Amino acid sequence: MPAPSPFRAIGPLEWAALIALSVIWGGSYLFMKIAVGYLPVFTIVFARVALGALTLGAILLVSGLGLPRGWARWRPFLVMGFLNNVVPMSLIVFGTHAISAGLASIINAMTPIFTIVFAHLLTADEKLTTNKLIGIGLGFCGVIVLIGPGLLLQIDASVIGELACVGAAISYATSNIFGRRFVGMGLKPLEIAFGQVSSSSLLMLPIAALVDQPWTLAMPPVHAVLSVLALGMLCTGIAYLLFFRVLNRSGAVAIALVTLLIPPSAITLGALVLGESISAQNLVGMVLIAIGLAAVNRKRA
Repeated sequence: MPAPSPFRAIGPLEWAALIALSVIWGGSYLFMKIAVGYLPVFTIVFARVALGALTLGAILLVSGLGLPRGWARWRPFLVMGFLNNVVPMSLIVFGTHAISAGLASIINAMTPIFTIVFAHLLTADEKLTTNKLIGIGLGFCGVIVLIGPGLLLQIDASVIGELACVGAAISYATSNIFGRRFVGMGLKPLEIAFGQVSSSSLLMLPIAALVDQPWTLAMPPVHAVLSVLALGMLCTGIAYLLFFRVLNRSGAVAIALVTLLIPPSAITLGALVLGESISAQNLVGMVLIAIGLAAVNRKRA
């Protein structure tokens, strides 16, 4: 008999938060695509998490909560920051060098599939079911269609970019499972969000300094600077308030569903602002992922 779960079903407030997150993070792919044309990968990621930390820190101080204290709290923040920010953000920014913002967001919609697998293996209350198994199969088929035969024929820049985004989805799924532990720590979503992005900033600072040497770079144009500001303050700072609220209430699989809602936002913004197009192959892959997730979330009779 499965262990009782501390998480509740996704309610109206959680769905509202997921939809808001999908719009914000859909825009993040557009902002990353703009910024990566003028700034190196690690500099973008560091600026994003540092600005997010400053935004959340200011909100914490104004709210009167104060900053989280104690190594017992900051140790898991470092792990969460590595898994949920440093690794996946770097891979996605790298991937958008070679693929469109819309395609990157579609591939990232595999996050719930990986989350379901990891949840089954690593948790006692989010186990695999027949519907989930069918959904996983359809989801992997969707990724195969998205990546296309190029993976089998040659390793070019586009395929490497696609595989980088798959790696980001795996890292996000791992962080979704790890983030469950914050439920029992008595921390508010604002404190968890601040701890995560602050830890990410500490991890990214030496990497960006050693690899990119940002002080030697030319000043990027205004629209690239504004994109980085939006990535940090909105797509990281404000977004993670919503992220941890849903994760704390409804669990890892629930928060992973936001990635299915992101592609329409990213595709629309990419088409309107960047003039990007999505091929029939991309659409077929996204439909397969969508059907897979519908099967995952279908209640047993």
